[in-house]
Amino acid sequence: MILKKLIWGLLFLIFLNGCVQNSALLGPAYTLATSGNIYHAGFTYGSSEVIHKTTGKSTTENIKEILTINDKDTEFEKIVKKRIKETRKKLKLKK
Repeated sequence: MILKKLIWGLLFLIFLNGCVQNSALLGPAYTLATSGNIYHAGFTYGSSEVIHKTTGKSTTENIKEILTINDKDTEFEKIVKKRIKETRKKLKLKK
């Protein structure tokens, strides 16, 4: 059974590789399949669509923009952004 799921997963990954970034429904579909909570999946999809329509960018693009250090940032904002990047690097090394 596990081998069958692995083969299907690889096939979907290969054939739908170009569609993954453009599909806003992929994350909520996975949430629905794993947890069965339709409200959480619907909220996730709805919020990502609202963010995309409001800003014209995806959620990850907005987060990247927020975490980049700008000249207009205060000293506190620069320190916080620097600490977030350092923490992410440390977490990636532990995995």
